[in-house]
Amino acid sequence: MAGGVNRKISTASARSHTRKAKQNSSYKLPSGMLKRAVVLFFVGILAWAYKATQPPPPKICGSPDGPPVTAARIKLSDGRHLAYKEHGVPKETANYKIVFVHGFDSCRHDAVVAKILSPEIVEELRIYVVSFDRPGYGESDPNPKRTVKSMALDIEELADQLGLGSKFYVIGFSMGGQVLWSCLKYIPHRLTGAGLLAPVINYWWPGFPENLSSEAYYQQLPQDQWAVRVAHYTPWLTHWWNTKKWFPASSIASLNLDILSSQDKELMAKRSERKKYVWSNGTFITTSSPPFSQVCDGGEVSGSIPMECMSY
Repeated sequence: MAGGVNRKISTASARSHTRKAKQNSSYKLPSGMLKRAVVLFFVGILAWAYKATQPPPPKICGSPDGPPVTAARIKLSDGRHLAYKEHGVPKETANYKIVFVHGFDSCRHDAVVAKILSPEIVEELRIYVVSFDRPGYGESDPNPKRTVKSMALDIEELADQLGLGSKFYVIGFSMGGQVLWSCLKYIPHRLTGAGLLAPVINYWWPGFPENLSSEAYYQQLPQDQWAVRVAHYTPWLTHWWNTKKWFPASSIASLNLDILSSQDKELMAKRSERKKYVWSNGTFITTSSPPFSQVCDGGEVSGSIPMECMSY
């Protein structure tokens, strides 16, 4: 009996000794090293996410790996080049000197005003139009330090280098309308007049009645509602959002023809020839009351810009 008890105690002791040996042999990371590993992991994730959201570097026209320069260009005071194209009568004899600002997915060749006016009207009224590639479009160098004000100053310098005189007209088409607002604020003393053609609107502009802004916003395609939301609340994600197939990209950026009117669809074939040119570079508001005339034309049919907001 005593021997049986001794055997039981010996067995229990052996098991306890085995468990202690296993516990002592298990490896534990020092708490400080574990914290550093977690921090490094999250830093790596953030670095990857940041890189993924950045657009590819632009290919500068005229550089060894960039497209050739074929356009007339001026050199701005900061060293960048701005490509331009002149239309109409010579500026020396013009009565109306107009700087035309193109919209998204366009370039200096898309000077709507110069194209729709008949030669007879241009000659009779002595109209001169200069269109230019906005920074990062066509053959104009990108501006990594671009601001709301910088575009207005670029236009002022373009006008001065071309000798347009102390005052000139500015017309902004579609997304080019935002540049016109910059001109109204920063160089109003240089403008004889300003015109908006089918301008893109800001749904968060406090000047819009809330019911009108909300109604117009939900008239957009669902993918455009998402794209506009991302651009407004997280602008640094805009390029990433519109270039990934996982998300509903902007219908304009993805060339979705559903937003176009029947008239616009007929014109799309004419635009295909210069599509590569527009992106050859790899693109990458409060105003005071102006002392001159303003014109806003929203057109009759637009699938991407609500007519009600443009009229307002």
